[in-house]
Amino acid sequence: MTAIAVENGSGPAEALKPVALPRPSPKAGDILIKVAAAGVNRPDLLQRLGAYPPPPGAPDTLGLEVAGEVVVAAGRWKVGDKVCALLGGGGYAQYAVVDARHALPIPDGLSLVEAAALPETVFTVFANVFEHGALKEGETLLVHGATSGIGTTAIQMAKAAGAKVIATGRGADKAAEAKALGADVSIDAADGNFAEAAKAAGGVDVVLDMVGANYFDQNLDALKTGGRIVYIASLGGGTLNVPVFGLMRKRAVLTGSTLRPRDADEKARLTAEVERIVWPWVAAGKLKPRIDATFPLAEAARAHAHLEAGSHVGKVVLTT
Repeated sequence: MTAIAVENGSGPAEALKPVALPRPSPKAGDILIKVAAAGVNRPDLLQRLGAYPPPPGAPDTLGLEVAGEVVVAAGRWKVGDKVCALLGGGGYAQYAVVDARHALPIPDGLSLVEAAALPETVFTVFANVFEHGALKEGETLLVHGATSGIGTTAIQMAKAAGAKVIATGRGADKAAEAKALGADVSIDAADGNFAEAAKAAGGVDVVLDMVGANYFDQNLDALKTGGRIVYIASLGGGTLNVPVFGLMRKRAVLTGSTLRPRDADEKARLTAEVERIVWPWVAAGKLKPRIDATFPLAEAARAHAHLEAGSHVGKVVLTT
């Protein structure tokens, strides 16, 4: 099969090259998927740079989410079923193996390209916003990086759950896109103090932050008493300077998580919860992945360069 490898093990986007690899063989409990489309995510960029190695047992090939057709069945899946799935790796290829418990049916009305853009972002948002952040109906979510794949998904999922959404994006165009996606309040973070605008809109109960240190003071300032700040990345700095008494006064919670290193049973639990809670939102049209661009599998280097440029709105997807 054709897959994408990183020349010399790590490097710039141009290091991504198509290679011929053996088709993977599923073990008991796994399904083999003939991949139609694979989502491109920021963790893939980190792995390409050598900064995010795959967990033990996962393929070295990049790719954390795919959609396609089952060609070797297991669990509840039959040959010919159309599924999307969360992977530990191996998605940038014509075939991918995954634990049958980590696959989901493709909701009616969604293309395979759209379905491939769902698992990594939906699982990340569900685990961090709704489980760790405990967002409830009637509360307010502050989403940074609102036009990223995570951001566009978080806005729609929070609205589907009955929450208010305040979104930030850098530049007036991105702020406008966030508003169009359903954010109640959209703030151009390039203008400076987003905390004042968030407080003027009533403050926030949960913050979903992928920026890190650069935004911490304003996140805490915007937070209501009893609020939660949830970290999923640290693009603006990985070390926080935390004012302990400020944290105490707000009775604030700082938390965060990664998705990829979780064990198979925990991912199976998350899959079941996503299917139970989120998939009905997709079926009802309340959550639809925003596809910014697609690239053929062989042009994975261009896809990474596009994502790194930062002008995208939504997801970038590879097609086979």
